[in-house]
Amino acid sequence: MKKLMRVAAAFALLAAAGCNTMQPVYDVVDAPIVTDGRQLSMAEVQRAIQRAGVPLGWQIKAVKPGQLTGQLDLRTHQALVDITHTTKTYSIKYRDSTDLSAKDGQIHRNYNGWVQNLDKNIRAQLLLP
Repeated sequence: MKKLMRVAAAFALLAAAGCNTMQPVYDVVDAPIVTDGRQLSMAEVQRAIQRAGVPLGWQIKAVKPGQLTGQLDLRTHQALVDITHTTKTYSIKYRDSTDLSAKDGQIHRNYNGWVQNLDKNIRAQLLLP
């Protein structure tokens, strides 16, 4: 009977660990801009970043040259990021969120997936002619 109780307790711990939806906030910091050898202008980098967000549902707006904001609204969730760039690097940093349980540098894991997908799309857009 004790063995059965230990096995049940082990399964309960594994199940609880698998349900952990919180992770450290994922930021992209100074990611290099890689192209097919072309030198992109600030405007071209900005357009690539904005194009990257469209198929993912991100609304990306220019604040000033080299600085954009991104907003993603999904159901009751909202993510806000600051995106900065030069002609050599770009960064995506958490600004705020709604209904993602952000606290003490932790956030719902879905946010990290959304930012990682945005990062991947930006890299793909930068390679397009």
